Amino acid sequence: MAIELEPLPMLIVLSSPSGGGKSSVCRALLAADPKLQYSVSVTSRPPRPGEVNGRDYWFVSEDEFLKLIEQNAFYEWARVHDNYYGTRRDIVEAKLAQGHDVVMDLDVVGGLTIKKLCDRSVLIYVLPPSLKVLEERLRARGTDPEPVIQKRLRNARHEINFAEKYDFVVINDDLEFTVATIRRIIEAQRYASRNQRVKITGDDALIY
Repeated sequence: MAIELEPLPMLIVLSSPSGGGKSSVCRALLAADPKLQYSVSVTSRPPRPGEVNGRDYWFVSEDEFLKLIEQNAFYEWARVHDNYYGTRRDIVEAKLAQGHDVVMDLDVVGGLTIKKLCDRSVLIYVLPPSLKVLEERLRARGTDPEPVIQKRLRNARHEINFAEKYDFVVINDDLEFTVATIRRIIEAQRYASRNQRVKITGDDALIY
């Protein structure tokens, strides 16, 4: 009789303050690892220049978002920076059913909600090297007016305090190094006992 390990799909949550670089990290992870699938969030905020509906976010009106809440359509949702953000339950469950590890780009409220809901989740917080660098990144976008930038910077100070509640924390000073580090974390988590099922195969075998 042979002993095999069957991988169980897991949820990988990436969080950071706005401008911390988690979107860039997500894209690089997905390009490097075919086992990963991205869960596109739903938001009530308007798209920024260059953003594509269904690729970056599913963009809906606030009324549409509230209807989805009433329909219990979300795995998790929160109001962040005066807009709603949520993860569609049906999208996540379909990807998990196909055996994929699902990457989720979430705020801290959403991330900690996932931690409570799913035992097979790993939460990774991506920190900027400094608040000055964070401000430079937000301004380099060229998409937000000054009051929005200031609000995001104020919120960042608060959100960073939640990093210690995450499973792993990585400083995003160099994107290539950050992605390589997170890939090592993900690969190690695939071998965690909670993310695998031990199978004994053969005649009269038992499955544990």
